[in-house]
Amino acid sequence: MSSKKVGILGATGTVGQRFILLLAEHPIFTIHALGASARSAGKPYKDAVRWKQSCPIPDHVANMVVQPCEAELFKDCDIVFSGLDADVAGDIEMAMLKQDIAVFSNAKNYRRDPAVPLIVPTVNANHFDIIPHQRQLYNLKKGFIITNANCSTTGLVVPLKALQDAFGPLSHIIVHTQQAISGAGYPGVPSLDILDNVVPYIGGEEEKMEWEVGKILGDLSDDKTAFVHLSEDKNATTVSATCTRVPVLDGHLESVSVKFAHASPSIEEVYQVLENYQSEAETLGCHLAPKKPIVVNYDADRPQPRLDRENLKGQTVTVGRVRKCPVLDVKFMLLVHNTLLGAAGSSVLNAEIAVAKGLI
Repeated sequence: MSSKKVGILGATGTVGQRFILLLAEHPIFTIHALGASARSAGKPYKDAVRWKQSCPIPDHVANMVVQPCEAELFKDCDIVFSGLDADVAGDIEMAMLKQDIAVFSNAKNYRRDPAVPLIVPTVNANHFDIIPHQRQLYNLKKGFIITNANCSTTGLVVPLKALQDAFGPLSHIIVHTQQAISGAGYPGVPSLDILDNVVPYIGGEEEKMEWEVGKILGDLSDDKTAFVHLSEDKNATTVSATCTRVPVLDGHLESVSVKFAHASPSIEEVYQVLENYQSEAETLGCHLAPKKPIVVNYDADRPQPRLDRENLKGQTVTVGRVRKCPVLDVKFMLLVHNTLLGAAGSSVLNAEIAVAKGLI
């Protein structure tokens, strides 16, 4: 398979740095162009970035010159990965799309677009089937746009998908998140606000989770031109989210309670379903696809961010403490690495799926 040229937008940011590490030695993707703000443009990457990763900047990237995020400068790319902030992402990503480039976005701008898939790669890769319709709408030959979910939503929907597939519709979901500071980007949350503290509010986060679950776990219409959101289904699913910021570097921990619309599975049955869940990304042979989309930990005090966020290179969701819920049916804890599967890792795996499906 020939290598695909990729560009990275927002390359100097937290998510952009993760993209660089994931793509530096990738078997089918080659970093071709780096884009960032005007203050970084024209500089070698190593001079433009405040590198915050535990691994050094890859040698062949360090001296690449950062470019402005102008579509004309990325027209030679097969793929563009966007780690841009939402306040600038919309116009720039649309300009890239109009250059007939495949765009994989981490921003929220197009998540609610009725023709744009909101894909968690180990959950709903079948939603790529709307791409022919999207191309027709935008008069494209090879380009398209795919969005990632919010990082906390990404962790939540993986076990929910396993449960929904096995036991049918979920009528009620209550989730409380304890989210890492890296989710706020750099410089992020001021130290005097987060040290020795928990902040019980993240602007817009709860609304994103409550809506995104329904699009991701919903279906495509029979003619593959629209999404059927779970809120529109006869077995509607209601999600209630409470999102907090905690003094952890990486890894979102979530406490989840679920009520099934019809089923009453035992805890043993729930564990078995979570253990056995597989994703289409793995069957397609994608490089980043985890062998187990869900890692189940049976220890009484797991998962924990420091101990479990790097499981399967950060591309899996770790689930533990599955037990009966006296209010709903079942409750459990989950952990997702928010800048890997929750951000850059999802985009790269989504692009691998697109290649495997012949869309790129």
